[in-house]
Amino acid sequence: MKKELEIVVPTSWSAVTLENYLKLQKDLVAYGQDDEVAYVATLLYHLCGIEPGFIPQLPTNILTSVKSDLRGFMGDAEYPLQNIIKINGKEYGFEPNLSTMSYGAYLDITKYTEITIDKNWNKIMSVLYRPVTKRTLSLYEIEPYDSAKTQPELFDSVGMDVHFGAVFFFLHTLTELVQDTLSYLKEAEVPPHIKLTLVKNGELIKQLYNYREMISPSSMIYLGSH
Repeated sequence: MKKELEIVVPTSWSAVTLENYLKLQKDLVAYGQDDEVAYVATLLYHLCGIEPGFIPQLPTNILTSVKSDLRGFMGDAEYPLQNIIKINGKEYGFEPNLSTMSYGAYLDITKYTEITIDKNWNKIMSVLYRPVTKRTLSLYEIEPYDSAKTQPELFDSVGMDVHFGAVFFFLHTLTELVQDTLSYLKEAEVPPHIKLTLVKNGELIKQLYNYREMISPSSMIYLGSH
């Protein structure tokens, strides 16, 4: 008796949670990027729920179709910032003005040596997104930052479109920040502590630009039509 297998293929990163994405990245590293069979099996397992043992049994046309669907969105990481999101029916708003962010929030974000989507990313998101307390059309207010009230685990179930939108918002914002600051201080003597801040921001931007290449696994070459 044949066993039926239901395959649910995501069509965008919004269907992939942070928790699942981190597990995918961990296994992709563990199994190596040079083994095409293991790599594709890892992608199909984490993104489509297909057990590795079932892959050889899949008809060629079905496997080709699944790989084509994955290829259709995996190269896309340019998502816009979502100012307000819903988690378990509750609205959370992104920090409305980063330039007026509380010092405590800033410290809790920058204490990590890397700003990247890793095991600490849900903690950063819980600082940036806080419960909405007031909303009028596109304008909104959020709760004051309190490190004791953050709930990082809530963001594990949020789609990667939200996470990508947030991380690249930082990329664009920090790029503008450093450029504007350097322009302003071009003719002035820069105090040591400001120099240190500029260096730190510059390194952070480099990390984010490098991260752009990390988001879409190089296994895209394994998801061709062959």
